[in-house]
Amino acid sequence: MKSNITIGTRGSELALWQANYIKTQLEELGVTVTLKIIKTQGDNIQHLSFAKLEGKGFFTKEIEDSLLRGDIDMAVHSMKDLPTISPEGLVITAVSYREDPTDSLIISPNCGDDTLPLGLKKGAKVGTSSARRKAQLLAIRPDLEMVDIRGNVPTRLGKLMTSKFDAIMLATAGLRRLEIDLDAFSVVELNPREFVPAPAQGVLAYQTCTEDLETRRLLKKIHNREVARSTNIERKALRLMNGGCQMPFGVYCEQDANGHYHAWAARSESWNSPTVRINISSSTSYGLAERIVEELDRQLLELRRNSAKAAA
Repeated sequence: MKSNITIGTRGSELALWQANYIKTQLEELGVTVTLKIIKTQGDNIQHLSFAKLEGKGFFTKEIEDSLLRGDIDMAVHSMKDLPTISPEGLVITAVSYREDPTDSLIISPNCGDDTLPLGLKKGAKVGTSSARRKAQLLAIRPDLEMVDIRGNVPTRLGKLMTSKFDAIMLATAGLRRLEIDLDAFSVVELNPREFVPAPAQGVLAYQTCTEDLETRRLLKKIHNREVARSTNIERKALRLMNGGCQMPFGVYCEQDANGHYHAWAARSESWNSPTVRINISSSTSYGLAERIVEELDRQLLELRRNSAKAAA
């Protein structure tokens, strides 16, 4: 068994939590682990929204390049940030447990209104750079103002504290992993069946070189097969649409006690266009991702036709 492992990770507080989580698991198997912090395009460019960053994988490419060079043995990523097609020579070897997959709306003091949907005052300014979150928020509350926000979790919460925003949106998984005190705010955790999260949200992906069989065998010992069955469907649907982080698309899949799959998906053509939503159940994973994409495409086409008729 491999006795020494170097893990490549981003340097944010959350990324280091993730790297230290897998470090502890590997150390329990008797492995000596070293962390190597690598800056990515997403870390270096903070003034642009995700939609304006070039290409895909802006939180992962530099780490993957380091892996291909042999500078590190494995990489740990937030799976939702990872492109659905790995570079040649790399593979996702294992995945973690799934933390709460929901999105959380964090509302600044005096900006709430319990009489309105989402508990947010009329015309509130919401900080998020996610096209998916913008589209679904506007589908519920068209009066809200969407404003781009970048930075790690503590940085975004700091911006909310200084009243630059009335509310911000964050993944609940990161808030829970960092055990952040949110008592100063109102927090609305949004049901993933209704406000659909990003594919594989809440899951960590462990990436290695395809030919590094020793590291791959080691990581298989901590691989979560049940989580992988659902995230494989979510990420395949994203891949079939040739989508990335900037696509206004959410999909969430879960298995019931009988092993049946239930999937919820939401998609828009742009962050400020109407959203279509679906729910599909199946006794098997076979063809489920294709069915999700086909039904979303069908509903978007119907939406376009109805809009054209209304405009005529």
